[in-house]
Amino acid sequence: MVAIFRVRTTRAPESSASRPEEPPLSSHLPAQVRGISGPWLVRFNACPAEAAEELLRHCCASPRWAHRVAAHRPYPDLDALLAAASEASYDLSPQELAGALAAEDPSDLDHRAPYAAQLALHAAHAEYERLFGHAFVICLAGVPPQEHTDAVLSGIQSRLGNSPEEERAVAADELRRLAGARLARLVELSVAPGAEKGADPSGAPELVRFAPVG
Repeated sequence: MVAIFRVRTTRAPESSASRPEEPPLSSHLPAQVRGISGPWLVRFNACPAEAAEELLRHCCASPRWAHRVAAHRPYPDLDALLAAASEASYDLSPQELAGALAAEDPSDLDHRAPYAAQLALHAAHAEYERLFGHAFVICLAGVPPQEHTDAVLSGIQSRLGNSPEEERAVAADELRRLAGARLARLVELSVAPGAEKGADPSGAPELVRFAPVG
């Protein structure tokens, strides 16, 4: 399961030039998905603002983030949409970030993961939420499925040692990446064989073909 921010926290704002370079969230997608405007993106660009914001809140629960991303339509391709989504996430206030994190479910393991791993994660989740007050989130976009269990367990164990300020920044970054990965997944689904075409762009239901990514 791939359920997916560096968002500004209480630290001084970073300029875009000072932010660390990282691979684009679309880099792990098939070549036919990157840099194109698929049928989903065409409908997303055309649908009413309220419907677009409703859809975006399935990717990140911050109303302000959803409003900003929707307001900058139309997007020519997936990379442009992901860049705008990432940039909007840096403007979340600590309160907005807390609200978005509160809406997230904890990152779980595949049901085929060993029982001992499931128990370990359950205990770690309880300790994490006691320390930080919200669910543990991690973006697994681009991580091979066979490595998901190790990535989740090692991630939560290492982050339990963070201070609240450190973890706020890490969780913000993971939430940013989660939102981008969810958007990328929607576009990927729209160009997959058998994907619906020609759906009515006037509403959100056929756009909200949301699959968790992390």
